Amino acid sequence: MSKYLEFKQVPFKGKTKLFLVISKSSKDILARIKWYGAWRQYCFYPSEEFITIWNKDCLKDIQNFLQQLMNERNNTNLFNNKENLIGGR
Repeated sequence: MSKYLEFKQVPFKGKTKLFLVISKSSKDILARIKWYGAWRQYCFYPSEEFITIWNKDCLKDIQNFLQQLMNERNNTNLFNNKENLIGGR
């Protein structure tokens, strides 16, 4: 998916998912992707441990991954809503 980044899901208590953004070359954890409830979407949280620098390709990979997560969530919610409507009749 990404030439330079790995998106690794880690165990997380809650309804949403948590991912680490890891450098494929150094294996450093560069950021996290997790749900931000106030905005009702997954967001990118750069590392607080050290300064990171991002180029346009890496940012595009992150943007694509965020979009994929939101598409999955929206499709799941749509399916659940249809099931609730069908079951409620």
